[in-house]
Parts: sequence; structure tokens; C-alpha cells
Amino acid sequence: MCIFIDCLLSPLIMWPATIGVGIYFLKEYMQGGKFTKDTDETGKVFIVTGANTGIGKETALEIARRGGTVYLACRDMNRCEKARKDIIKETNNQNIFSRELDLSSLDSIRKFVDGFKKEQPKLHVLINNAGVMRCPKTLTKDGYELQLGVNHIGHFLLTNLLLDVLKNSAPSRIVVVSSLAHARGSINVADLNSEKSYDEGLAYSQSKLANVLFTRELAKRLEGSGVTVNALHPGVVDTELARNWAFFQTNLVKFFLKPMIWPLLKTPKSGAQTSIYAALDPELKNISGLYFSDCKPKPVASGALDDKVAKFLWAESEKWTGLDKLEANN
Repeated sequence: MCIFIDCLLSPLIMWPATIGVGIYFLKEYMQGGKFTKDTDETGKVFIVTGANTGIGKETALEIARRGGTVYLACRDMNRCEKARKDIIKETNNQNIFSRELDLSSLDSIRKFVDGFKKEQPKLHVLINNAGVMRCPKTLTKDGYELQLGVNHIGHFLLTNLLLDVLKNSAPSRIVVVSSLAHARGSINVADLNSEKSYDEGLAYSQSKLANVLFTRELAKRLEGSGVTVNALHPGVVDTELARNWAFFQTNLVKFFLKPMIWPLLKTPKSGAQTSIYAALDPELKNISGLYFSDCKPKPVASGALDDKVAKFLWAESEKWTGLDKLEANN
């Protein structure tokens, strides 16, 4: 017995064990806030963009567990269909549907909305989750810088085209997945589409700031409608979002840096908690125009409080999506 205890107290065992326990508790701590309230979402209809993987899939999975009808809106239909089958298998909820939505194509967005409205008279929660990050200079099918085009413009059009259904389904919600990166962003009024110069990091931060500005401006426009809209930061999550970031594809990152920072990263399930909170928490029924992180309200960066820039961005977004012409004809 004494020999056994001496072995356990050996530095060769004690130090690795201590480090391992420390890493475990650090990893647990970094998972952040969790949404633990029980809710029944039976009879409610949800759309989650980018729901085939990562945060989006985990968000859809949790809503499905709670009985919600979920539309997985994705660009890659093979992966979307696989995610649908995975969610049905895990939850036994048959009301999970995979639908094609390419946020880099305004035509695809319109087609998705037309199809959805033919199937469903109601929409209780729209979760604008899909996104791209730090892409090489690329344009959408309509000629817009990809990060701003997908992260903001695509969701701008999608949301506006679904507002009539959301209003008819009130109380209803819109959830916008932004990022802490919005704090490093600025709206380049003179070169919004990055035609004169392009920096992939600045373009990403601009798109995430656009998410928060859009949320705050939309909240004002929806006052009294029964539809709320809030933005959030999911945390630093271990997902596929950085797949376009060349640095993260290097062997240095894959085999050295990533294992080093692994304890600091949230899992996709943990990263989805604030999205689930914003979508489902009963206490947020009448809360609109806020920004959340770790299932708590957090202040936004000063750039996200600029109402003049928010109105400029809204007007430009209407022009880019053709919504200004639609309003003029109504």
C-alpha cells in the first residue's frame, strides 16, 4: 500500500496529473454561460442559416430536442441533408427540413423565401447564423465583397423578406450572430465594397459591425410590431469558420498552436448557448436591440452606437438588395 502511495506521489505522476486536471478545469471554465431553462417549442417554426455544421447545427439540434419545427438553410445540400438526418436520429423529431440557401446569391435568397412561404404561414424565430471569415478577395454572385455580402447583405435581404411572416407570427424573434470582432470594425463609407483596397481582417470586422448596426436599426423599425431582434457574440469557438484563413491551415497551427490554444476554445455546443438563449429565453420576449455574450447582455463598441452610420448602412443595403425599388413601388 505504501509503495502504491509513493508511486502516486512520484513527480513523474503528480505533475502530469496536476497539469491534466488544470487543463480540464480551464477548458470547462472557458465554455462560458449555458442556457439551462426548460422550454417547450412544439408548434413553433424556426429557420437557422448555416445549420449543417458548428454553432448552427448545435443550435438547430437543441431546438429540435425541445420540439420545434426547424428549417436548416444551407448552401451545401449534401451536408445539410446529412445534418438533418443526424438531428432527426438524435432527437426523434421528424419536423426537421433541409432547404437550399446561398447567402452569396440574392436570387437564391429570394427563391428560398418564396419556397418557405408556400410551405409555412408562420415563422417564430429566424436565426441568422451563417458566416464566412477572413476570405481572400472574393465577390458574391451579385458583385459584393464576400464577407460583407454573406455576413450582412445576404441576411439583410433574408430578414426583410421574412418580416411579414414574422409579424404575422408575433411574438417572434430575430437572432443575429455577430462577433466581438465588431469592436475592431468600422464602416468604410467611402469604400464599403472594398473596391479601392482590401484587407481580409478589416473586411471581416466591418461585416460583424454591420451585423450589430443592422440589429440596432432594425429594432427601432420593429417597435410595437411584436418582433424583437438581438445580436450576440458566441465566443471563440472551435468550428470550421476559419477554414478560409490561410494561417490556420499551416502545419504550425495544426500541429503546434491549435493544441496549445485548445483549452481556450469553446466547443460548438458551448458556442451555441447564447444563440439558444436569445432565441428561447422567455424573459427576452420584449427585449430588443441588445447584444449578448455568454447568455448575458454586454455593451457594444462605440462604433455600433453611431445612428448616422446605421442609417447609411441601411440605405446602402436597400440599394444593393433592390429593396429600395420594392418599397418605392408599394
